[in-house]
Order: sequence, then C-alpha cells, then structure tokens
Amino acid sequence: MITLKSEHDIEQMKIAGDFLASIHIALREMIKPGLDMWEIEEYVRKRCKEDNFLPLQIGVDEGYVNPFPYATCCCLNDEVAHAFPRHYILKEGDLLKVDMVHGLVSKDELDVSKLDFNDGMAMKKHIEAFRGALADSCWAYAVGTPTDEVKNLMDVTRECLYRGIAEAKVGNRLGDIGAAIQEYAESKGYGVVRDLVGHGVGPTMHEDPLVPHYGVRGKGLRLREGMVLTIEPMINTGDWEITNDHTHGRGYVTADGSLSCQYEHQFAVTAEGPVILTSQGEEGTY
Repeated sequence: MITLKSEHDIEQMKIAGDFLASIHIALREMIKPGLDMWEIEEYVRKRCKEDNFLPLQIGVDEGYVNPFPYATCCCLNDEVAHAFPRHYILKEGDLLKVDMVHGLVSKDELDVSKLDFNDGMAMKKHIEAFRGALADSCWAYAVGTPTDEVKNLMDVTRECLYRGIAEAKVGNRLGDIGAAIQEYAESKGYGVVRDLVGHGVGPTMHEDPLVPHYGVRGKGLRLREGMVLTIEPMINTGDWEITNDHTHGRGYVTADGSLSCQYEHQFAVTAEGPVILTSQGEEGTY
C-alpha cells in the first residue's frame, strides 16, 4: 500500500535524514587506505547509541535462520548490495559502498543506548514494531586516489541518481525516472542493475511503490504529492546482471566480475518538486 506523507511526517523524516547524512559526511574523512572496514560498522553503532537513533537494518527478517545482524551494508568493488561489514583492510583504489537505515525515536519511548545490537532476535522485535520517521541512504567512497575506471563509474552513477530525482515531479510517472537513469548510464556504456530497485519509505523501511532504475517514459505509476521514495541506482561497468554471493554475507555481486557503484537518496515528492531528505549539503558538490 502507498501512503502519502503529511508535512509533519516529512519534517520528521528530514531529522532522521540529517542524522544519516552526518554519518556519511564523517565517513568521507574516515575511509582511507589502511582502515579496517569493521571500524565503519562500529562507528555507526556508536553514533546510533549516542544520538538515540534505531539502526533499522539490525534484526531485519530476510528469510534466513537469523535476522540481518549489522547496522550497515558494506559492498566492495564488484559487490552490488547487502554484503556484510567485516574485517578487511581497505586498499588504495578500492570502491566501497556503505548503505544504512536509521529510525528517529524518542529516548522516553526507547533508550537506544541500552539495546544490545548483537542480539538479533531482540532487535527484530524493535524493528518490526517501529512505525516512525526513518531515513535510508547509500553512498559510494573511493579509497585513496581512484583509478580512472572507478572515478568515471562514480561520476556516472551519481549523475544517474540526480537525473532520476529530477524526474520525480507530481504528475510524472515512474517510467520517467527509470528512463532518465537508464538512458544516461547506457549512453556511457554501463549496465543498469534490474533485480534491485528503489522503493517507497514509511511507515516501514520498504513500502510500495517499487522504483525501477530502468523503464519507458510515460509508463508506470503516476507520482503524487506526499510520496516519499528512494532512488538508488546500481550501475556496473559491465553487464547489468547480478548473482547471489554469500562469501561476505547475503549479498549480490556482478555476474561478470565488473565493478559496481551505488548512490541513494531518499526524497519527498512535493508540489514544488522533489525535496531530498538525506542531503549532505549542496547537491552535486559531494
């Protein structure tokens, strides 16, 4: 079901988005050659406890015996999505994507500092009960000085994100978003992942509608004021196809071993145009 958000709902989501964005901003300085990837997970957990935000990925039931155990997804190079953070020393030239979702909660309602993030089943109860304001955003980071291949892929993927958001106007259709992304990426010779897509947000992490990053202009659901969506294109230097890979969690990798990049923003569809709720500053400058 698609839920249209009130002005108050969107304002609360912006608070959650500002918190999430502040973490991504901090990661710009933190991520460098020699960093143990696991320190990113530790940093995010620490910030959630300090600022009283619920890390909504911990406890997600994906159909496995145990729920998802981490506050972040950390995907390296050919990893596309949902890979676990782990002990890996980042190297010059690596391409790292960090995805996270956080929920705004009152400390009177739930003291996050007292939660045991390592108790997946206990966290699952909190996650499934959560119906508040949340924010979802993934960002890509070049480790050290990027190769031309990495830099070009990052530039194109980021441009795909903003071209998609620019189409998110009242009266436009989902196909307009997907077409804008697909046309640009493929004009540069890249593949657009089709198996994983954007989505509605609130009151839970994943809501209708699904937002494909490919499509045909003028087709699909018409956008309405009050929708809150994510656009999160996953763009590959090679083919668009991906495959499951459980080497580092429950993730996906490119089927041909090519590099994959992702940027994601959450935004509201308003009468004045799309309003990014996870902004890290002046758009296009970071």
